[in-house]
Amino acid sequence: MIIMKALTDKLRKLAVVPVVKLQSADTALDVADALIRGGLPCAEITFRTDAAAESIRLISQARPDFTVGAGTVLTPEQADAAKEAGAVFAVSPGFNPRVVSRCIEIGLPIFPGVCTPTEVEAAMEMGLEYLKFFPAEAAGGVKMLKALMGPYAHLCFMPTGGVTTGNLADYLGCPNVFACGGTWIVPAKELSEGRFDKIEELAREAAELAGRTKR
Repeated sequence: MIIMKALTDKLRKLAVVPVVKLQSADTALDVADALIRGGLPCAEITFRTDAAAESIRLISQARPDFTVGAGTVLTPEQADAAKEAGAVFAVSPGFNPRVVSRCIEIGLPIFPGVCTPTEVEAAMEMGLEYLKFFPAEAAGGVKMLKALMGPYAHLCFMPTGGVTTGNLADYLGCPNVFACGGTWIVPAKELSEGRFDKIEELAREAAELAGRTKR
């Protein structure tokens, strides 16, 4: 519980968690350094490629002050791999009891994806209070988050999916949002071209926008 509070306090302060898909671990430290320079020393490295575990390992070992988590964790085995690599949190697109149970068992904070009251209550049943709201825009966006506040006022969400600089302030303005997942901060094109200066710029823009939003 203490670990989760320290983690969520840190993510709440940063307000934006870059969601990163790396094709090769060779660029992991370059991306981390660009995000650090941009004022967002954190990332969710997705298990959508085989480079995820090694990328997390490199960042956790070489940049210990960088908050690195694992995203798109779909199986208990991936949860184990994320933990072993040094991830300090895990994120899943949906609510899978087996994945959640394994993360709890190994002491890896997990933010499972939910978008319905039924999924929210399934997460509550397992003692979770911090959840990913996904896919945010497609699932009703800010209106849905405000609707969820009525019966679930004690829960906090990290909306991801369709969040951009254009609606970031609206999401962060919701009392039940502790951070937003930002898929736009490390675009595939800039990453493939080695445009780490552009990634730094996008991170700084997001950090500054988050800083201007009342929290």
